[in-house]
Amino acid sequence: MSFGIGDLFWIFLLFSSFQPIWQKRQIEYRRFRALQEFERQRKSRVIFLIHRQESISLLGIPISRYITIEDSEQILRAIRLTPPDVPIDLILHTPGGLVLATEQIARALIRHPSKVTVFVPHYAMSGGTMLALAADEIIMDANAVLGPVDPQLGNFPAASILKILEDKPISEIDDQTLIMADLSRKAMQQVQNFVRTLLKDNIPRQKVKPENIENIVQALTSGRVTHDYPITVEEATEMGLPITVGLPRIVYDLMELYPQPQGGRPTVQYIPMPYDDRRPLLPSPKGRPLEEPTQMR
Repeated sequence: MSFGIGDLFWIFLLFSSFQPIWQKRQIEYRRFRALQEFERQRKSRVIFLIHRQESISLLGIPISRYITIEDSEQILRAIRLTPPDVPIDLILHTPGGLVLATEQIARALIRHPSKVTVFVPHYAMSGGTMLALAADEIIMDANAVLGPVDPQLGNFPAASILKILEDKPISEIDDQTLIMADLSRKAMQQVQNFVRTLLKDNIPRQKVKPENIENIVQALTSGRVTHDYPITVEEATEMGLPITVGLPRIVYDLMELYPQPQGGRPTVQYIPMPYDDRRPLLPSPKGRPLEEPTQMR
């Protein structure tokens, strides 16, 4: 039996349809092996929570990921299945998300009897920072950042809404703004109380000095900076947070297995190899040599 051009075309089409499924299975297997290796090295339960803040496009509709109830359900189950004497390592890469889901995860983390460590390779903003506050140790890349956790009502910071009451007579403020201000006051108090609870956690040991707690609460929740303000390693350490600089290489390898979906040409490219003193020299310029610049007197 002979094969024709049409048969080869259908074989190629069938192979092309199975290739994405095979690639997906391959990367899932590599993720599993990497997580398994990290757990073996650390002798801990490793949980990976990654969200890409950049939007992707699906049928022209922008989609972005953040901490959701589904995330909290999965993480709570992972914590529940972890024996009390096994430490938890949480790798975070997230812009934040729902307050309810974030608080559920954070409460479960501070209730775990063994040590909880959070790894931040790039950023953990807003709700991600709140999860980091639930850890006994925060291990960050030297260039990674955290963020404020001040509450947001719709598109407006609660602190900015409350500022209106200070700057304008109450007779000149409409009822809707007064209602928003009342909600803002309640939201600020709730977040401050919760952050204070996280910082006072002393299981298995006291992680933040008691004299630093109120300063940290005010710095993170009062809205003195914008909600997307990057809190660097140096600033977080100065606050008194339990920061350690320097991530294991395997954390970066894990991040490579969760790439951002590409639409069109890549915006960043580089040669993935270390350079040393034996790098190739640049070619000598050809043509008329440039004149030496004259010295300014």
